[in-house]
This record gives sequence, C-alpha cells and structure tokens, in this order.
Amino acid sequence: MREQTVFDLVIIGSGPGGYVAAIRAAQLGLKTACVEKARSLGGTCLNVGCIPSKALLESSEHYISARKHLKQHGIRVEGVSIDVGAMMARKDRVVKTLTSGIAMLFKKNGVTQVTGTGRVVAPDAVEVTGGEETTRLRTRRILIATGSTVAVPRGFRLDGKYVVSSTEALEFDAVPKRLVIIGAGVIGLELGSVWARLGAKVTLIELLPRILAGFDSELATTAQKLFQRQGMKFILGARVGRAEIVGQEVEVGYDDKDGNARSITCDRLLVSVGRRPYTEGLGLEDLGIEMDGHGRIAVDASYQTSVPGIYAVGDVIAGPMLAHKAQEEGVAAVEMMAGHVAKVDYDAIPAIAYTQPEIATVGATEDALKEQGVPYARGTFPFQANGRAKAMGQADGWVKVLADSRTDRILGAHIIGPRAGDLIAELALAIAFEGSSEDVARSCHAHPTLAEVVKEACLAVEGQPIHM
Repeated sequence: MREQTVFDLVIIGSGPGGYVAAIRAAQLGLKTACVEKARSLGGTCLNVGCIPSKALLESSEHYISARKHLKQHGIRVEGVSIDVGAMMARKDRVVKTLTSGIAMLFKKNGVTQVTGTGRVVAPDAVEVTGGEETTRLRTRRILIATGSTVAVPRGFRLDGKYVVSSTEALEFDAVPKRLVIIGAGVIGLELGSVWARLGAKVTLIELLPRILAGFDSELATTAQKLFQRQGMKFILGARVGRAEIVGQEVEVGYDDKDGNARSITCDRLLVSVGRRPYTEGLGLEDLGIEMDGHGRIAVDASYQTSVPGIYAVGDVIAGPMLAHKAQEEGVAAVEMMAGHVAKVDYDAIPAIAYTQPEIATVGATEDALKEQGVPYARGTFPFQANGRAKAMGQADGWVKVLADSRTDRILGAHIIGPRAGDLIAELALAIAFEGSSEDVARSCHAHPTLAEVVKEACLAVEGQPIHM
C-alpha cells in the first residue's frame, strides 16, 4: 500500500457538490484532493444527468421547431429528418468539453485529482483502490459527496436495453415507437419530452393522482394540459406491478386508479421513480456514522457527521437532490472548515423542469401555505399578455407570486413558460434578501422582455397589474 502526504481535505466524489467544494477549498488555502472512481469528472450531473439531458432537449426542440413552428415565422423548411447518431455525438461532445473543463480547473487551483474508489477507513484516512494498487490518503478532514443513484422499484430488473434507467434513455440509438415511463416527475417529463418530440408515442404512468409531486399543484395542472396537447399521455393514480420482456417488447402490468388490472405494451420502458443516496462501499457503518431513516447521512449545521472530521453534502444528506443545492452546500461546508461564516438558504433554492414550456419554482407552494394556515396574497400574470412572448411565439403559461399578506414578503414563486428557469433567479434573489412583491414591482424591467411578466405578477399581488 502506498501512502501519500497529508491533506487538509479529501473529498470523495467529483459531482457538482464535490468538485465545487474542492475548488473552493483550494482557493481558501486548504491542501485538497478529490477522489473519483469514474474515468471522467463531474459525477452523474455532467456525465449522465443534467448536461446530456439538456443537450438532447435542446436538439429535440430545434427539430420540433423546424417541423412545426418555423412556418409561422415565414420560414419554409422541407424534408426535415432526424440523425439520432449525430444528435448523440453532439451531446457527447458537450459532456466531454465540460468534464475536461473540471480537470483544467483542478489543475489551475491546485486540487489533486485521484482516480479510484474511495473508502473511509478512519476519520483521518481514505483508502483508494484502482487497478492493482491501493493508496492511503492521510487527511485532517473528509467530505463525502458521492451523490445518488437510480432507485428501482422492488421486483423490477433493469436490463439496460428494454427496461432502462435515465442513463440508457440518454443513449438510445433510434427513436422508440412506444415509450412508457414509470414516474411523472422532472426526469420522466424531460426525457419523455425528448423522445416525444422525436416521434415516440410516450405514456407516463404515475402512482400519485398528479404529475410533478412537490411542485405547486396549479403549476402541475397547467403543465399536464400543455404536455397532453403535445401528445404525451398520462395514466395517474396507477400502481405498476410488473414488467415482462416478451421478444423485443415490454409488457407492463399495472392497477389503474380504480384498482382494475391493466397492461400496456411498449418498445422501451423507462423506470424513473426517483433516486437514492449512494453510500455503498464507503465504510460508514464500520465507523459508526449515523444515518437517518431514509438511508441518508445525518449531519449538523456545519455538515459534519456524527464522527468529528467527516462531513457530507449533496444527495447523500437530507433535502432536494439538486446539483445547485449540492454546490451551495459544498461551498458552505469548506468555508466553515476554513473559519468563515457561511450558510445555505434552503428557502431560496429553485427547482426547474427543462420541458417546453419550462417549469420553475422557488420557496413555498400555495398548497403548503394553505395547509400551514399562512395568510398570503397571490399575484398571477400570463405570458399571453407579454409582447416579447408573443413575438417569440411562446406565450403559454404564467408567473405566480405568493407574498405574506401582512408584510408583503415574497414566500414563493412559480413559473411555467418560456425561459422559466432563467426568470426564477430574480425571485430566488428576492426571497434570499427577504424582499417584497413591491420591491420587485417597483424595480425597472427592460421592455420588451419576458422578465416583465415577473414584474406584472408582483404588481398583481396588490391587484394592480398594468397590462391586464
């Protein structure tokens, strides 16, 4: 066994939480190493998650635009076709560029990159195995940022070809004629959108009586109507019991909302029921690190586990499994290690579905405010009344702002419409700064822009929108 010099911090995992924490730690003067078992850096997000899915969403959106929407702009396009191989190659180039960029950032900031599988063997030691050699890294602190992996329902087996996870659904070599998706959350809707645009008949089966669990229910209802208009089919309140590969097809058995046994046949079945923390092989049990009831690592306010000197951030701890949440936690954790004051404002973390139209949310939902008995005022404004949205030909959807009816402080905001993922940033900032709807409404928004819908929604909280 080879033993390296002592580090101030060893991070296990190079996903968004791990690599950002490594760079920030190095900037703060901590001698830092980052251990990653995969060949490329970036974790699930960059390699088989956020980035490749957005690349395919962008490509498929261009295709559907050329087929159906350019003619309204006076642009005639004939003989539009799909080259799935070229689409996948472009996606892979985007991924490679970004993962290679992390390696360059590590080198620039002096982060030591260690390739292999990391295991915590002591509060001050991480063993890394890779190939024939085992290396022991001595360290003053350890940060676990190993992320999450696909959750598979009991009784299901992914074969990687016919019954697949999101990873394989990003690698199809042809458009499936019939794609069934178990789960109507963000991942299912995004990948369903990709393949539906490219010509697949997409059906989503969801256990709950609605799509987008956890999102504002009014937002989810509007989204479902728009997705149905695009040709996607939903079977809600249904429990899937089996998936059997028969020849080159998959037969999916489920009980509908009334308890009746049903079945549907497809060419590909995508299992997208969520993700679970990835902590296997880390040695946490041997060290006595406390876990919660959901298989997540328990941490305190400084992200330290029950064992002093060992920390954890991202998908392996409580909270939404979002790349940007992991990044914020990674930065906050290492800043506190370095003696700085830091915190993550969990009330101001946005969540986004990059469908068409996009869906974005931050803060409290209207459902939660009602349930908690919080007095609130709401303001909504449609993109149909916005000049920029009309000029773009993307006027579906609206912005909703929820504010405390006593103080006018913004408690939550929800957007479905063009560039919702970008527009939500203004409202996340307002929540972080404890801003009011009047603060946003009185700030000047350039014309003509989509951001004017945010301003008008804030004006509508007081019942005073200008353009409606």
